[in-house]
Amino acid sequence: MAVWTLFLVFAAALLLGVPVAFALLVSCIATALVLGLPLIAMFLKMGSDVGSVALLAIPLFIFTGELMLRGGLSDRMIALATALVGHVKGGLGQVAVVGSTLFGGVSGSAIADVSAVGGTMIPQMVKKGYGADFAVNVTITAALVALLVPPSHNMILYSAAAGGRISITDLFAAGLIPAGLLAITLMITTWLIARKRGYPSLPFPGWRAVARTGVAAIPGLMLVMIIFVGIRAGIFTAVESASIAVVYATLITGLVYRQLGWASFVKAATGAAGTASRVLFVIGAAGAFGWLMALLEIPSAMVDLLQGVTDQPVLVLLLIILILLLLGTFMDMAPLLIIGTPIFLPVVKAYGIDPVHFGVIMILTCGIGLITPPVGSVLFVGTGIARVPVETAMKTIWPFYAACMIVLLAVTFIPQLSLALPSLL
Repeated sequence: MAVWTLFLVFAAALLLGVPVAFALLVSCIATALVLGLPLIAMFLKMGSDVGSVALLAIPLFIFTGELMLRGGLSDRMIALATALVGHVKGGLGQVAVVGSTLFGGVSGSAIADVSAVGGTMIPQMVKKGYGADFAVNVTITAALVALLVPPSHNMILYSAAAGGRISITDLFAAGLIPAGLLAITLMITTWLIARKRGYPSLPFPGWRAVARTGVAAIPGLMLVMIIFVGIRAGIFTAVESASIAVVYATLITGLVYRQLGWASFVKAATGAAGTASRVLFVIGAAGAFGWLMALLEIPSAMVDLLQGVTDQPVLVLLLIILILLLLGTFMDMAPLLIIGTPIFLPVVKAYGIDPVHFGVIMILTCGIGLITPPVGSVLFVGTGIARVPVETAMKTIWPFYAACMIVLLAVTFIPQLSLALPSLL
């Protein structure tokens, strides 16, 4: 009865249009009442999850991204990308992919990525005669690269949802090759569509321009190296690296780029506070949901169920991917990671699948949900910037979906794409 209450109340709340965090909370309260549990126990669990030291890195990295966005880094990233790949067929689309990849290494967030790069590139593409659907689709799919590179907030969430037993530095390293593969696949897709539609490319500005824009972007790009190398070398923890990132971003945007004034700093702080509070509220509600699932022994039941279906690890991974793709159509990424990790991680461990490898698979799969209606947040940001209906983008997005799925299947069937760098380092 309690299991049915937990899931049916949650599903009913979502169907009624209740925000995911409140739907989780309502279902938890209803289930606690059915079980006769004191509600204070559930709220204490929420508080302990949100108060986790590891999660301090998330609001700090969000603040770093806001500082870099308002301090002119996105413009320099786009300038470098334009010099590098603007001359390739479908030039502005190629710039969107490379610009998103570069900025993703600073923001760690797909929504921040599509807001920063899409806010600049989508209007430019439309103005130059590119289809609005193409402009949206290339930008929102390119934003998924940010989920796989340091300082990805979602990798930190996955580690926290796994009880902190999975190394964040291993996850950061594991995502680099899949991120590069995704970017290259999207660039090829962009080239094919641009060739079919006859979209133009930009003139190559020369290697001097490439060097000049590269030098201008170096201070921002160094942030990625500071975060990754510092954590990997054991110089500081993820939380300490996030703190250093805030200080570094403030100094670079304020003293080097000279574009971060007091008003921009206040906007960055308030924007980061608003985003972080929403994320942490979702984490707390999802944590209570996961606690009740553990209490009801749902993860162990899932292990028994899938072991009864097949004994092949690859088939289990494909089944989990299908489930996550379905759930991703109506759940945002953060709650899906917090809820799904305690359910599926014991399953993959029982089949001998590396948790780091599974983390990359899960993050990429959940990321595809961000560009899938009806609640794909990245999709809605992109179409909002272009001022086009979601239906317009959905009619022609299938080649970009196919590119994402090809990379997802490659990462699933070739574990070394994820595990080679962590092993090497």
